[in-house]
Amino acid sequence: MRPGVILWDVAYIREIIQDGHPTLRKVAKKVDLRELEDPLFQQLIDDMFETMYAAPGIGLAAPQINVGKRLFVVDLSEADDDGGRGPFVVVNPKFTVTEGEIDSIEGCLSVKGMIGDLKRFERVVCSGFDRSGKKIELIGTGLFGRCLQHEMDHLDGILYIDKAQNIRPAETDEEKAALAEVEAEGAALERNAEAVSASA
Repeated sequence: MRPGVILWDVAYIREIIQDGHPTLRKVAKKVDLRELEDPLFQQLIDDMFETMYAAPGIGLAAPQINVGKRLFVVDLSEADDDGGRGPFVVVNPKFTVTEGEIDSIEGCLSVKGMIGDLKRFERVVCSGFDRSGKKIELIGTGLFGRCLQHEMDHLDGILYIDKAQNIRPAETDEEKAALAEVEAEGAALERNAEAVSASA
């Protein structure tokens, strides 16, 4: 069990569907907050965490396990150089602020083995509800900000490959390390790029 994750029942690892599955291309439906009172919905959240950790990944949207609902889970507590963010459940998320632009290198649990280059907002503010129905607001920059954007895209039927250029298999050690941090990968590549830039 991971810290901060409340398991209501035994959590199960669900199948992560892959590019080509129709659910990944549909706009997910808004969650009726009364559903949060349903033990089966809480079970879904637990299963999403369990599936994400087993993958392993740092974010997972409900459509990736073939559930067309507007929620995602993220946990960067071990992946983020800023000291960790998460675990979080965000139900009915929306961005209230989007600022700046940065380069991102990303992969996805639903597009196995591939990475690509794309632009993301430098800073986002994401509002929504937690698993108890309490309003939350997350401020995302760096890897955390890119993760939030990646998951939000999934809820709108968008995959990173729709926006990315130079989509390719992860081959170098740095690319494989980035791919291992799927759903907003790039931290290892950024560190490598900074080191190369510093030595130039």
